[in-house]
Amino acid sequence: MKSFVRLASTAALAAALVGGFAAPALADSSHGAHAHGADHVVFVQTDNTAGNQVVAYDRVDNGTLTLANTYNTGGVGGVLNGSAVDHLASQGSLTYDHDNALLYAVNAGSNTVSVFSVDGDQLTLRQVIDSGGTFPVSVTASRDLVYVLNAQDGGSVSGYRVAGGKLHPIEGSVRSLGLTIPTDTSQFTHTPGQVAFSPDGSQVIVTTKATTNAIDVFAVRPNGRLSDSPVVNSEPGTVPFAVSFDAAGHLVLAEAGTNALAAFTLNPDGTISLIDAVPSGQPATCWIASAQGYFFASNAGGPSESGYQAAPNGQLTLVGSTTTDPGTVDASASTGGQFLYIQTGKNGIVDEFTVNANGTLTPIGSVTVTGATGGEGIVAV
Repeated sequence: MKSFVRLASTAALAAALVGGFAAPALADSSHGAHAHGADHVVFVQTDNTAGNQVVAYDRVDNGTLTLANTYNTGGVGGVLNGSAVDHLASQGSLTYDHDNALLYAVNAGSNTVSVFSVDGDQLTLRQVIDSGGTFPVSVTASRDLVYVLNAQDGGSVSGYRVAGGKLHPIEGSVRSLGLTIPTDTSQFTHTPGQVAFSPDGSQVIVTTKATTNAIDVFAVRPNGRLSDSPVVNSEPGTVPFAVSFDAAGHLVLAEAGTNALAAFTLNPDGTISLIDAVPSGQPATCWIASAQGYFFASNAGGPSESGYQAAPNGQLTLVGSTTTDPGTVDASASTGGQFLYIQTGKNGIVDEFTVNANGTLTPIGSVTVTGATGGEGIVAV
């Protein structure tokens, strides 16, 4: 897609992946199973191919971040062909499981998922487990269930149960998406974008981006497995990328093909019904985050973040756009939504903003994450 940011050169990509690393924290196996959970912290994934890491930042009262520690995931990052500032071209590659106080990080280059227990800003590596497919890019959690999206070899989702601070594969849970994934420089526009549970945990949603321009919806069975095949909701030309939900349970998508946010009713039978679609007016609208009743869409080609107000009936209103550092990608809001943290992949910077009552953003600073050029995955708590 023309709206996507293109890879400048192989040399530039190689240079971007080279960098020093902060001294990693060592896992403490005596602690972690009974962690108390995250608090006033932001976790950022580097997705570095020399060794993936999660960097923890403490959030002070004014919303600015200070480095707390850096943790090795035990795996390596990955880079999709054609990507520049968004090496995974996905949302949800770093996911916090509030119910179980666990943090999940994909290791796309080693086909694994790392499981950390979380205690404040402290992480303890509990497990590195096979992702059940090739090139994992997104993780979603609901109660004791976790599903991982694998982006290559046709795409697939694989299921796990959480017990004892670890993931346990659900036998027979892998579902192939049957996608035709290119290997040329268009690969990053054609891999699936995100896996997400519906708010009540009864459905699992997968976006397929430009491969089929569809939103696949699986039913979740009582045994934790998904329906044998999804309901395929075709949205031609939209390139559905990232997923969120409003307070009323409406499905809200960032659509990279139309550079818009779109709201849908998610029906019990897996079909979706369009409510509204509002363009951002910016290029490469791919990611979405929510805060204080507003949605914020990341525009990699802006570079900018567009704010939207969401009405109770699902109608969307564009509030405006705020300039960010180059290569706007994933974003996450703090608990309560007072602050928004935006990854900018060109230089591996996280921009910090206050979320105002009218949905506008006020910049308050930024931090550079060592080794995170092109990286994706951010969680604010």
